[in-house]
Amino acid sequence: MQILGLQLCADTMVGNDMARGISGGQRKRVTIGEMLVCPAKVLLMDEISNGLDSSTAFQIVNYLRQLLHVLGGTALISLLQPAPETYVLFDDVLLLSEGHVMYQGPKEEVVEFFESLGFNCPHRKAIADFLLEVTSRKDQKQYWSWDCEPYQYFTVEQFSDAFPTFRAGQIVKKVLEVPFDQNLTSIAALTTSKHGLRKRELFKAVFAREVLFMWRSPSRNIVNFTHMIVKAFVASSIFWHSKMRHDSVTDGGIYLGLFFSVSETMFSSLGDLGAAVMKLLLFFKQRDVFYPVWAYTLSTWIIKIPITFIGVTIWVAMTYYAVGLDPNVGRLFKHYFLLIAVGQMSSSLFRLIAGVTRNMFIANVFSVFLMLILVLLSGFIISSDNLNKFWMLGYWISPLMYAQNAISTTEFTAHRWNKIVPGSTESLGTTVLKSRGLFFEAKWYWIGLGALVGYIFLFNGLCTAAFAYFKSPGRTYSSVPRNAQDIKLEKLRNDAPSKRFHQKIVTDESSSTLNNRRATLPFVPLSLTFENIRYSVDMPKAKKSHGEMNDRFEILKGVSGSFRPGVLTALMGISGAGKTTLMDVLAGRKTGGYTEGTITVSGYPKKQETFSRVFGYCEQSDTFSTFDCS
Repeated sequence: MQILGLQLCADTMVGNDMARGISGGQRKRVTIGEMLVCPAKVLLMDEISNGLDSSTAFQIVNYLRQLLHVLGGTALISLLQPAPETYVLFDDVLLLSEGHVMYQGPKEEVVEFFESLGFNCPHRKAIADFLLEVTSRKDQKQYWSWDCEPYQYFTVEQFSDAFPTFRAGQIVKKVLEVPFDQNLTSIAALTTSKHGLRKRELFKAVFAREVLFMWRSPSRNIVNFTHMIVKAFVASSIFWHSKMRHDSVTDGGIYLGLFFSVSETMFSSLGDLGAAVMKLLLFFKQRDVFYPVWAYTLSTWIIKIPITFIGVTIWVAMTYYAVGLDPNVGRLFKHYFLLIAVGQMSSSLFRLIAGVTRNMFIANVFSVFLMLILVLLSGFIISSDNLNKFWMLGYWISPLMYAQNAISTTEFTAHRWNKIVPGSTESLGTTVLKSRGLFFEAKWYWIGLGALVGYIFLFNGLCTAAFAYFKSPGRTYSSVPRNAQDIKLEKLRNDAPSKRFHQKIVTDESSSTLNNRRATLPFVPLSLTFENIRYSVDMPKAKKSHGEMNDRFEILKGVSGSFRPGVLTALMGISGAGKTTLMDVLAGRKTGGYTEGTITVSGYPKKQETFSRVFGYCEQSDTFSTFDCS
């Protein structure tokens, strides 16, 4: 963390679009650190210098260079335009353009390669800048050094074709032509285990992380428990029976409350679907190296068990005796554990749906459709006697069918339902169950409970398999190079409308002048002044645990300044200095925290309703519609 400069934000959450966290540059450094701590021998790092100051980028690349030279690792680092001192740290350079390899070899020979083709790098020009501009159509001409020949645009294909004839290209060709000799390696050099820790230690680490995530984001569980309390209150008030009667089949209407308990317990786990889909990107990023799939799925399963116990406890405590169910303690606990099995089964099912679909929209649509099918085949909406034979297979594999039969037999086989119905030899409870098309043997409680436990293991096993074998959600794009003829044709197509528009202006000058007058909008230059701006947030609990006594953590400490019309101002600072925070405060984008100070626009106090109509804000990570084209 010292190498990456993350000491000051060590106890700060990373955050996302919905939660406040560290800055963009610090988040980039966290990504780099995450890859450095894993025992990887090959590092592929894509534009790691974006969002970092030159000093931090130099320190990171220098550390990687020493690490690779000492331990003999391999690294391929993609940099857009590194500083000269950072570029010098590299050993080899691989230059790509439009999908073609233009150069691959020692960095000391890359300038010589382009000089052999007539392009010279000026003495005061950074080599990294030269390499990017020499392939550009608009910048290439200034580096042409052969006065004896007229300049012509050197295409990417020409550079790529010339490289194999250069000294570095010939060396690469010879290396690739040499077959791999297995005798030069030893079996002892191969890694015998995929992960660096034992299975037990891996599970403990993943489980501890899941507990930490749950502890740091309690809002979802709090909302879930509150929702459960509200639903339990509604159920107990609807099916309230201060004194239950057990004299006729009509009194078996309490059966409605049993179905409501099963269905609401199942739907209470629907929130696990969205949470599982949101965590998939992080999971697929870490799946192959950091930990095995079973450690993740087992941890999420175990974490859900106490949450299910708490939710079912709330439901049973508020509804069981309120709706007049059998007061026997044994049947109370049977009812309780059956609902726990229903909650665990539904949670496992929703995680399985998330692992199979891997898309929030598809997962929501499929889960609603599946819930509709399960409810219809549960035996409550349509009894098994009236169900079409075509759907009988779905009836027998529906988890809700087993839950409904188990919870119904628990209640209607009780002693108070053993009265003989007049004109029949069956008990009242058996008659009620038969009228609903349900099974009436007491053994069906254990059959239903066993089936639900079996579904729990089945769904978790299938979820583990889906997470292990399905690919990460996303799209892959290929880079298609364009030749000079394609570029020329595109240029002609782009120029054609402009020429026609120019001819139209020449032929109708008076109309053009009138249109310009109408299109001209009044523009009043505005100045922005801010004085003693202070922005603070509540002190994180982690810092309070380390002895911090203040209640607030101040980010902006009395910042003052002004932005004048016609003056281009650069706001500079290292990563985490508060640049984005200051602009968010000035733009009125901060919805949390505490802001103090004075902001004026052309001498008038800033009113956000008016100010939002005259300013534009380009965010560090902006939000766009998914299906928009750039």
